[in-house]
This record gives sequence, C-alpha cells and structure tokens, in this order.
Amino acid sequence: MHIAKRLAQVQPSATLAMSQKSAQLKAAGADILNLSVGQPDFATPKPICDAAIAAIQSGKASYYTAATGLPELRSAIAAHIKANTGFEYGKDQIVVTNGAKFALYALFTAILSEGDGVLLPQPGWVSYTEQVRLAGGIPQPVYAKDGFKVTIDDLDAVATDRTRAIVINSPQNPSGTVYSRQELTLIGNWAVRHDVLIVSDEIYSDLVYNGNSFTSMLELDPQIAANTVLIDGVSKSYAMTGWRIGFAAAPKKIAQAMATIISHATGNPAAASQYAALEAYTGSQQPVFDMRDAFAERLNTFYPLIKAIPGFELDQKPEGAFYLFPKVTGAVKALGYDSVDTFVTALLEETGVALVPGRAFGMPDHVRLSYATDMDTLIEAAKRITDFVNSSN
Repeated sequence: MHIAKRLAQVQPSATLAMSQKSAQLKAAGADILNLSVGQPDFATPKPICDAAIAAIQSGKASYYTAATGLPELRSAIAAHIKANTGFEYGKDQIVVTNGAKFALYALFTAILSEGDGVLLPQPGWVSYTEQVRLAGGIPQPVYAKDGFKVTIDDLDAVATDRTRAIVINSPQNPSGTVYSRQELTLIGNWAVRHDVLIVSDEIYSDLVYNGNSFTSMLELDPQIAANTVLIDGVSKSYAMTGWRIGFAAAPKKIAQAMATIISHATGNPAAASQYAALEAYTGSQQPVFDMRDAFAERLNTFYPLIKAIPGFELDQKPEGAFYLFPKVTGAVKALGYDSVDTFVTALLEETGVALVPGRAFGMPDHVRLSYATDMDTLIEAAKRITDFVNSSN
C-alpha cells in the first residue's frame, strides 16, 4: 500500500495520544488523574442542549445546511464579533466548520502553496505545525528571547520572502500567556508591512482571569483587522467540545476559498450542533461567566501547589486559558530520567497522573498541565506529583 510522502513528516497529536493512553489505563482499572486534555469538565449549558433537541424534534436538523453554515448562525457570529470587538463582518465572511481545528486546516489549505512558510511562535498548540505541513507549507518556529511572547525582532530573525502567515494564539495554549494591546499592535503593524496574513486564534478569549484583559486583533488599527483571519468556536467558552462547531471570520477572498475546500471535504457541520451554537451565541452569557470564575478559582489554587514542587519552574502566573506550562528539567535530573518524556511516562505509570510533554508544544524542557477539571482532582494530582518528585530525596 502507498502512503502519501507528506505524512512522513507529520506527527500524531500528542495531547490526544496521552488522553487515549490515560483512558486505556483507566479502563484497565488504574486510578488515573488526567490533566492532559484541554476540555472543560462542565456539561454543556441546558438551554444550548434544549435548542439542539428542539431542532431535532421539529425536523430542522434533518437536512443539509449551506456548507459554510446556517445563514442565521453566521449572522449571529458576525453580531457576536461586532459586539465584542467593534469590527463588522458580513455573513458571507463567516465560515462555520467542524470545530475550530478544521477551520485552521481549511485556512492553511486555502492560503499555502508548496514551500510557503508560516511563523509559529513557541510554545504553540500541537496541531499548528502538522497542519501547515499537511497543507504543503513549511512551519517556521519562532522562539522568544525571554518568556513566551515573541517580538518583531524575533519575527525578523525567522521570516523569509516565502512567509505567508503568522499564527497568534492569545490566550496561549499551552502557557496561558496573554498578549497586551501594545504587543499585538507592534506585531500587527509588522505583519501589514511585510504582507503577512495574521491568523488570530482566539478560542480562549473568554477565559482570562484575575483582572487581566484580553485584546482581539480586530480591535486594533483597521489595516491590522483587515489583514486578520479570526479563528474561534464554542468548544472552550461554552463547554461544547463534543459538538464540533468552530468558525473562521476572514476577508471575502479567503472565506470563498475556504468554502470551496469545505464543500468538497466535509460539507456542512452537523445541523443539530449548529442550532445549539446559535443558542450559545444569542442566549444568556451567564454560563460563560460562571465557568470563567470557576477556572479562575482553580488556577489560584493549583498554581501555587505546582510552583512549590522542587525542580518545577513556573515564574509567571498564567493569565488565561486553563493550562500551566512549567519547566521541569530540575525535577527530571534529580530523579535521574534522561528526558521530560520519560519522566512524564513514569509519572503516569507510577502515580496515575497524566500530563503532556512539552516537546509537543515546541519546548521539550516543559510539561503542560490542564486545570480544566475539578478541584479535588487538581489537589490530589499536585500531591501525587510532589510525592513522586520528593521520592528522589
């Protein structure tokens, strides 16, 4: 059998792999505390579920919709964006997809020719790199000189005349870093000057804590906003990971190209899920605020516990998303492991705590811990990790 050569460079998702391994161990009877998955542990709010049920019972969910989504859902998304950022899209610029992940995939497929580059600030979500490769592009990792925020000097050091786009993820997965308005403005102006498209992944935009604020690329200079493709969806803010609804908001030319790809790749997202998303965007936003407050409480409890673990370096408290991303080489060396990867494997096998090695996010000296689970699990996980690390003494 012949397998496409481009897949030789593509790695499976490390987060999904760890989550699956944890599930297998749990099914075999192991006591597993899974901090590897980026999934809210809350149930989808009832009004959203009721909207899907009503659509099914009325028969509205029985048929194809437009490949890019229900017109009323695209209009609701455009209104949601305008209310939050002030930037106005027509509904023909909104492309609803099977999750925000597929919005990114369709976008990269639409804008990249063989050998085109995409700047990917590190650490970065595991699928950016692989999706760029699948689209025939070249990932261009960008490392900040200090911390997790790249500057225009960092971009200048990596960009080439084949660079077509830059991905900015704020709040950032895996570190929880949030870029300031000034930092985004500098990057946005740089991208406009260099004719580099901004891909602004704002999937965690509602999840910012402790008085910190979020700024969208669309809130900046109109030239920056016009040079931006916004990626977002309902998975994180509304606890709807299983419903698989994301979207891209893009210049018309790009939206049309994505629509062509989607029409042949997937067709429309599930109709029932679209009616649920319509309720999410037009109904009460109180569940979003309630879940955000719960995540903030978990962060404020979990962060000091992890920071106190010997050999774990976590100097800056995350401002958003629901992850911690400590450097753990001190603990790895103290325990005698040859890499963070082997440390993470041993931690899972001996304590039942599942983390994701930082290599998946471009930084092999780190690990990612998700606090998108209940407080008892977080406290117990911190205790098990602490005891495991202290076993070297």
